This record gives sequence, structure tokens and C-alpha cells, in this order.
Amino acid sequence: MIDRLRGFVLFWYDVVVGDDWRVAVGVTAALTLTYGLSAAGVSSWWFLPCAVAILLPLSLWRVARRHRRRPRTDTTAG
Repeated sequence: MIDRLRGFVLFWYDVVVGDDWRVAVGVTAALTLTYGLSAAGVSSWWFLPCAVAILLPLSLWRVARRHRRRPRTDTTAG
């Protein structure tokens, strides 16, 4: 029973967080702020697309920077 529960929790952690926990935190914060703006009576449809437009390039930049730092291991130089 514990193994099934652990598997269930790990599955949902992988679905929600995935590869980058920073994006998951950013999306959660954006959803929370969108709800807060909406509850305050402000038109908030624009906030979530703006947050994604900021979070996605930042995530891609971090991955690209990480791959740029790795030394080349290509031994098939001709």
C-alpha cells in the first residue's frame, strides 16, 4: 500500500514539477496572482500569458547556458 501511495505521489510530482521546479513555482505564482487580480475586480486575462511569455524564455536560456558549458566530447574530428 505504501509503495502504491509513493508511486502516486511521485507520478504527480513529475507531472506538476517536471524537469524545472522554477517554472512550476512561477506558474503557481502566476495562477495565484491571476486569481487575486480577478477577485479584486481587475481584468486579469492578460496576466497569465505574460507570465508564460517570461517564464518560457528564461527556462530555455537556463538549459541552453547549461549545455554551452559542457566540454565537447566529439572524438570523430576528421
